[in-house]
Amino acid sequence: MTADGGGTETVAIASGQVTVCWRRSTRARRISMRIDARSGHVVLTLPPRGRREDALALLRSHSSWVAANLARVPQAPRWRDGGHILLDGRPHAIRHCPQARRGVWIESDVVHVSGEAEFLVRRLTTFLREQARTRLGACLETLAREAGLRPARLTIRDTRSRWGSCTADGAIMLCWRLVMAPREVQHYVIAHELAHLRHMNHGPDFWMLVDRLTPHRRHAETWLRREGAVLLRDMQE
Repeated sequence: MTADGGGTETVAIASGQVTVCWRRSTRARRISMRIDARSGHVVLTLPPRGRREDALALLRSHSSWVAANLARVPQAPRWRDGGHILLDGRPHAIRHCPQARRGVWIESDVVHVSGEAEFLVRRLTTFLREQARTRLGACLETLAREAGLRPARLTIRDTRSRWGSCTADGAIMLCWRLVMAPREVQHYVIAHELAHLRHMNHGPDFWMLVDRLTPHRRHAETWLRREGAVLLRDMQE
């Protein structure tokens, strides 16, 4: 653990070894613990004067809880030659083409990746971020026009805990990983954020507008609850 409370280390508990990410927060009033579904690590957050020893005691006293929740974290996707990648919810085979000079391109549900194998994950990530801006941006533009709404701008980011957000000044943010989800799920998330342009809350009027903007709410919420976590995992080679 570093002087400012950050860092990652492996810690032995009754159920085995776990990777712990240390955080220190000026807003924290007590030690807290959670499982990061994206990394599969245990996150321990300490208040400014919180002691490492107390955090470890909390961790070890909840060994069974930690083991049970880590077991529910989905396996990280493996992006490699012969594997697959999701786009609009559909699996696309990955084919490494080391001699090619075309970057990344799609042909007949196959994603071709040129260059050295060590850069395959990085190239696919860049490709999906570009696809997210194009595909999600087009969906946002169409849905906003049909609804008579005007978002100020669209930002594509890599977020850990949310698929999208909308600020008071009308700026909409979408997580690039959403492009891997089915189009119905994308449609719902975008409708959800557009509805915040009129209602910056989750009251009855907000949900009525969401349901007017998209017919996919129930299906999308179920899909995200069951399948969304795997899209948030850090990709592996």
